[in-house]
Amino acid sequence: MTHQPRLNSLQDRHATLDRQLAAEGARPAPDTGTLAKLKLAKLRLKEEMEKLRASR
Repeated sequence: MTHQPRLNSLQDRHATLDRQLAAEGARPAPDTGTLAKLKLAKLRLKEEMEKLRASR
Protein backbone atom coordinates (compact mmCIF):
# COMPACT_ATOMS: atom_id res chain seq x y z
CA MET A 1 0.00 0.00 0.00
CA THR A 2 1.28 3.44 -0.87
CA HIS A 3 1.36 6.20 1.69
CA GLN A 4 1.79 8.94 -0.90
CA PRO A 5 -1.71 10.48 -0.67
CA ARG A 6 -1.44 10.69 3.12
CA LEU A 7 2.10 12.06 2.85
CA ASN A 8 0.94 14.71 0.37
CA SER A 9 -1.86 15.74 2.72
CA LEU A 10 0.56 16.03 5.64
CA GLN A 11 2.99 18.07 3.54
CA ASP A 12 0.18 20.47 2.59
CA ARG A 13 -0.84 20.88 6.23
CA HIS A 14 2.82 21.37 7.20
CA ALA A 15 3.19 24.13 4.61
CA THR A 16 -0.01 25.79 5.85
CA LEU A 17 1.31 25.78 9.41
CA ASP A 18 4.59 27.23 8.16
CA ARG A 19 2.70 30.12 6.55
CA GLN A 20 0.65 30.65 9.71
CA LEU A 21 3.82 30.71 11.80
CA ALA A 22 5.38 33.29 9.49
CA ALA A 23 2.26 35.45 9.61
CA GLU A 24 2.03 35.30 13.40
CA GLY A 25 5.74 35.99 13.77
CA ALA A 26 5.48 39.03 11.51
CA ARG A 27 2.86 40.68 13.72
CA PRO A 28 4.06 43.60 15.86
CA ALA A 29 3.26 41.64 19.04
CA PRO A 30 3.13 37.93 18.17
CA ASP A 31 1.14 35.72 20.51
CA THR A 32 3.67 33.35 22.07
CA GLY A 33 0.95 30.82 22.94
CA THR A 34 -0.21 30.67 19.35
CA LEU A 35 3.36 30.37 18.12
CA ALA A 36 4.01 27.49 20.50
CA LYS A 37 0.85 25.65 19.41
CA LEU A 38 1.68 26.10 15.73
CA LYS A 39 5.26 24.91 16.24
CA LEU A 40 4.10 21.84 18.15
CA ALA A 41 1.54 20.97 15.48
CA LYS A 42 4.17 21.40 12.79
CA LEU A 43 6.61 19.16 14.68
CA ARG A 44 3.97 16.44 15.08
CA LEU A 45 3.23 16.52 11.36
CA LYS A 46 6.94 16.29 10.58
CA GLU A 47 7.29 13.26 12.86
CA GLU A 48 4.31 11.57 11.22
CA MET A 49 5.76 12.26 7.76
CA GLU A 50 9.07 10.74 8.81
CA LYS A 51 7.31 7.61 10.10
CA LEU A 52 5.46 7.21 6.82
CA ARG A 53 8.66 7.64 4.82
CA ALA A 54 10.45 5.07 7.00
CA SER A 55 7.65 2.50 6.57
CA ARG A 56 7.89 2.42 2.76
